[in-house]
Amino acid sequence: MSSLLIRNARVVNEGREFDADIRVINGRIETLATQIHNASADLEIDAAGQWLLPGMIDDQVHFRDPGAPTKGSFHSESRAAVVGGITSYMDMPNTQPATLTLDTLADKQRRAARHSVANYGFHFGVSNDNLDTVAALDPTRVAGVKVFMGASTGNMLVDDPRVLEQLFAEVPTILLAHCEHTPTIKAREENLRELLGGSVPPDAHPLIRNAEACYRSSSMAVELARRHGTRLHVLHLTTERELALFENKPLGEKHISAEVCLHHLLFDDRDYPRLGNLIKCNPAIKHQSDRDALREALLGNRLDVIGSDHAPHTWEEKQRPYSEAPSGLPLVQHALPALMELVAGRVLPLTTLVEKTSHRVADLFAIPDRGYLREGYWADLVLMNREPLPRPVSTEPILSQCGWTPFVERRFRHWVSTTVVSGQVAWHAGRIHDACQGRPLHFLR
Repeated sequence: MSSLLIRNARVVNEGREFDADIRVINGRIETLATQIHNASADLEIDAAGQWLLPGMIDDQVHFRDPGAPTKGSFHSESRAAVVGGITSYMDMPNTQPATLTLDTLADKQRRAARHSVANYGFHFGVSNDNLDTVAALDPTRVAGVKVFMGASTGNMLVDDPRVLEQLFAEVPTILLAHCEHTPTIKAREENLRELLGGSVPPDAHPLIRNAEACYRSSSMAVELARRHGTRLHVLHLTTERELALFENKPLGEKHISAEVCLHHLLFDDRDYPRLGNLIKCNPAIKHQSDRDALREALLGNRLDVIGSDHAPHTWEEKQRPYSEAPSGLPLVQHALPALMELVAGRVLPLTTLVEKTSHRVADLFAIPDRGYLREGYWADLVLMNREPLPRPVSTEPILSQCGWTPFVERRFRHWVSTTVVSGQVAWHAGRIHDACQGRPLHFLR
């Protein structure tokens, strides 16, 4: 019997903050109480007033496994994730090969089962020629189905109106959409190249992948979902204009939901001169007014969850000229510490942060027994300490395979001291516990 006892924690759960102890037996929360008397455990931790949160469930990561070992793997990126307070993740299908068949899905499941320290699930991909496979999917086997309604890698761009109509009509589970209008992007880039004489700088990225490109695609996705009754989840919103497409009401009362990612909440176009390609991502980080509107929308119900869209590339690739540098940022290692800056800055209540990173993600994807601190649930836990002085990110070793972070110049006021995954200690006292084995996520649909 394996057991864990955490005493003197400041618990944040289901809209409340309160002092409590928590006891874990065989992976699940046995007791959550003000005080637990006359109990022992294999490991006992005195939280000494640290925040105790349900672990973040990240609904979109790109762990690059299989296909790009120099960028990331389930081993490297899941280790980075637990340091950042992520206990479960859902990996995207644009790997090499892409997750477009049941065989490639099974291969990724086997790889994660061998190497992932965090709990894992997988999104299935859509191309112009695998709709029969998508329509026949068992919805309990996949986290969701991902469609790129904008520029993508390989053959995963779906821009044929007939294919999209069929997909929205027949998809058997939640449909996740990356929304950017490719013709708008190409026209904007061509115009800027002519204007600038062929050389485009990184700070042109939000001008090329602008609000119009996002809105034309996301409004189309919402219209299709309304017409077909599709359960749609629009990924990584970046603009104030798009927010009007989504209803401000509880998640359980709507069939079209939306996500925002942490880099779109923490960076804006003023950061391009300093960071350049390091913050090049799709869709682009945009204007301060967009960032502020996204933050404000989190206080209500227009934005339902916060994800990372962790997408590592090598440092060498990011040093290339703008047009050649790939899009994507490594983010999981600093996910909760970075988001806690919004709490420390009084932008977001801590209870709301927990709701958007844990509770609502579990609800949205129908993940049983996770996302909340409840007796009988799996023990996916994070202890966050409060630093007397903000600690520089530059002092921390980078665990992602790519070896860099866009946060290198920042200081965070909160850090993850302990991460527990399915009742196993994954990160504690500055050390990764590689014996921890993440479990597959299940989806009750």
